[in-house]
Amino acid sequence: MASEPPWSVYLIRCGDDSLYCGISNNVARRLTEHQSQGPKCAKYLRGRTPFDLVYERVIGTRAEASSEEYRIKQLCRKAKEILIAQKNSS
Repeated sequence: MASEPPWSVYLIRCGDDSLYCGISNNVARRLTEHQSQGPKCAKYLRGRTPFDLVYERVIGTRAEASSEEYRIKQLCRKAKEILIAQKNSS
């Protein structure tokens, strides 16, 4: 039995400059679903195009990714921007 791909946490910068945090085991596919604005698009993202994937980090299991997503969502905007800047400078 094949194991599922590792889960990642990601941040999207929306057209209105807000940040959306999510998890997926296929971030490229998930971003396409969001951009399609179809039924699989997160409700928060509807009408907030264009999107820019500004942060992605492979975590491991779905549970671990969910915990990290929760942690990131609790951060203030400035802390999220620092997280993005650190990831993009490495």
